[in-house]
Amino acid sequence: MTPAAKGAQAALTVLGLESSCDESAAAVVRRHADGRVEVLADLVLGQAAAHAPYGGVVPEIAARAHAEVMDGLAKQALAQAGLELNQIDGVAATAGPGLIGGVMAALMTAKGLALGAGLPLLAVNHLEGHALSPRLSAPLEFPWLLLLVSGGHTQLLIAEGVGRYRRLGATLDDAAGEAFDKTAKVMGLPYPGGPAVEAMAAKGDPARFALPEPLKGKPGCDFSFAGLKTAAKETWERLENPSEQDRADLCAAMQAAIVKHLAARAARAMDLFAEAHPDVPAPRPLVAAGGVAANAAIREALETAAAARGFALIAPPQKWCADNAAMIALAGAERLALGLTDGLDAPARARWPLDAVSARLAPKSGEGRKGPKA
Repeated sequence: MTPAAKGAQAALTVLGLESSCDESAAAVVRRHADGRVEVLADLVLGQAAAHAPYGGVVPEIAARAHAEVMDGLAKQALAQAGLELNQIDGVAATAGPGLIGGVMAALMTAKGLALGAGLPLLAVNHLEGHALSPRLSAPLEFPWLLLLVSGGHTQLLIAEGVGRYRRLGATLDDAAGEAFDKTAKVMGLPYPGGPAVEAMAAKGDPARFALPEPLKGKPGCDFSFAGLKTAAKETWERLENPSEQDRADLCAAMQAAIVKHLAARAARAMDLFAEAHPDVPAPRPLVAAGGVAANAAIREALETAAAARGFALIAPPQKWCADNAAMIALAGAERLALGLTDGLDAPARARWPLDAVSARLAPKSGEGRKGPKA
C-alpha cells in the first residue's frame, strides 16, 4: 500500500525533529484519517541560558548544542510515546529555513533514522510547520489566512493546501520578533527579548513616547520594522539616566506600534482573502502562528480586527507558537498522507520561502546565492 493510500485509510504516526534556531525538539504525532491529531510525545530543550550573555542566538553555539542532544531527544520522544522506531510510519525534520548548522542537526539525525529503519523521510519547511500548527489542537479546513509572525519571519499568506501558499505581504526588512529582541537588548532587558518587552509594557504608558508608524500611507500588506527599531533605540539613547519607568514606557510604546502595524496590515489581507475566497463562510479563519503570536496584546488586536471583518482569530496554544517538533511531525504526517516523501539527498536550506514563486519574482529583501531572503 502506498503512503497516500494508507494515509487515506488509517492513522499515520510520525516522529518529528526540530533544530532551526535555538530550540532542540522532538515529538511524536499521530494523524487520523478524519483529521484528528494526537500528540503522543512533545519534548523541547531550550538554549536561552547559553545565548543570554550575548543578547541573541550565536549560530555556532546553537549548532553544537543541537548536535549533542538530537539523537537522545529522538529516543526519549519515542519512549514517551511508548513506541519503537519500527512502529512509526515516517521521520520528519525541519530542512529549513533557519541557521544552517542547526538545521543540519535535525535533518541528518532524521536521515539516519529513516535509512536505518527503512522509513520514509519527510523534509519539512519550518514555516509550513507553523502554518499547520493550529491543527494540533483542533480541525481546520483549507483555505485560511495566515499571519506568520516570529523572530525571523513576518508574512501574510493564504494557505490553500499542504504545500500550496500564496503570499500577500512580507516584511521589507526586519521581522517583528527581531524588533522586539533588539529593542530589549538596547534597553538592557534579558534574552529572549519579546517576553521581556511584553512584561515591561504592562507597566508602561504607550502614549508617552511618539514612535513612527511604519509604511504610513503605503498600500499593500507588506511590513517594515527596521525604522521603528531604530527610533526606539534613538529614543532610549536620548534619555539621561533612564529609570525603570522610562524603560516600561518605551516598551509599551514599542509594543503598541508593532501591534498597530500588524493589525492594520492583517486587516488589509482579510479584505483580500474575502475577495479571493467569497465561498468561505463567516467567520473566516485568520490564523496567527509563530513565536510572536503568543504576545497577548497582538492577539487582542487581531481578535478585534478579525471580528470587525467577519473573521475569527485562530492561534495554537502558546507552547506550539514557539518553535517545536510537534508542528514538524504534523507537517510530515500531512505530507506523508499525500505521498509527498523526500530522498536522502534532501538538502538543508538556510532560506526556503513558503511561496517560492512570489519570493523569486518579487523578493522582499533581495536574493543571494542561497535563494530569496523572504
